[in-house]
Amino acid sequence: MYVLSGWEGSAHDSKVLSDALARKNGLKVPQGKYYLVDCGFPNRRKFLAPYRGVRYHLQDFAGHGNDPENEKELFNLRHASLRNVIERIFGIFKSRFTIFKLAPPFLFKIQAELVLACAALHNFLRKECRSDEFPVEPTDESSSSSSVLPNYEDNDHEPIVQTQEQEREDANIWRTNIGSDMWRNANN
Repeated sequence: MYVLSGWEGSAHDSKVLSDALARKNGLKVPQGKYYLVDCGFPNRRKFLAPYRGVRYHLQDFAGHGNDPENEKELFNLRHASLRNVIERIFGIFKSRFTIFKLAPPFLFKIQAELVLACAALHNFLRKECRSDEFPVEPTDESSSSSSVLPNYEDNDHEPIVQTQEQEREDANIWRTNIGSDMWRNANN
């Protein structure tokens, strides 16, 4: 797990992500993997955002007759379902460390370090403590989503240099292909 602590809540999501990626020991996305991001981020290589201006929230699809009507809506529904799982993980973290339910009465620097310490402790407990109340889900490292990821790297694993516009266009094509596959599979 990568934790970047110390940014203020008013910082724009894409600015925080850019900082995390630019740091010496910053965020690295493993080969063949990607992160789901919300609409505060641009759709880009290895960061999969929902379609903007298309129904997204789970409650938008609740009830009879509110099924997805096209591939973009289906993609957003499934994206929202996965993001909901991510949000529940933050809930588990806050339940375990109730100090995060309210603003701690510490200096900002101490608060940032407290987040890192609790994240490290949480990960240790998840890995090592058999009586951990939050069961560890098995991971299958052999399965990879690389078949749906565009090939952004050559055989020497050197990144292909692209402009932001090219990167965004490739990521949008990638998202469209995923949505089309989902729609085709749902209607077979």
